[in-house]
Amino acid sequence: PYISSYTMGFHHGKHYAAYVAKANDLLKASPLAGRPIEEIIRETAGKDDQAALFNAVAQAWNHAFFWKCLRPGPGAKPTGKLAGLIAEQFGNFETFQEKFLEAGKSLFGSGWVWLGLDTGKLKIVTTSNAGTPLTNGQKPLLVIDVWEHSYYLDHQNRRPDYLKAIMEHLVNWEFVASNL
Repeated sequence: PYISSYTMGFHHGKHYAAYVAKANDLLKASPLAGRPIEEIIRETAGKDDQAALFNAVAQAWNHAFFWKCLRPGPGAKPTGKLAGLIAEQFGNFETFQEKFLEAGKSLFGSGWVWLGLDTGKLKIVTTSNAGTPLTNGQKPLLVIDVWEHSYYLDHQNRRPDYLKAIMEHLVNWEFVASNL
């Protein structure tokens, strides 16, 4: 009830599939073909002559990571080491959640809201377009896609409602914790 099958079919079957196809097509003629996707992202980031490859590969990676951050079922909260880090750095889960949702709501245009690990500390960051914390030496733990195609069919211009629905009902905290 939080993301319709129509939205998921469109998002996964059209947008994500197009990024993967474009990345695979561009990699055919690239010396980076066959290298790990994270390495390709780091190698092409910020290089004007590699912008098309970076955008396709980073968007494919960001989406694949996003799918892993989701799971069906009743809402949950982080546990264990992750819960401890959140409490230590944000005071409690509710404060973390507020800051994460505010970051996603405040991002101008299209992009991503991330929870990452930066030199041992949790950090909430936003990236525009195909941006990813991988290019800044951070370790992604959680991401929510805030491109309009991820929510507009179900939520129209209500990005905050979409973000809240994911955070309260769909985050795969086990996957997030495994990224620590």
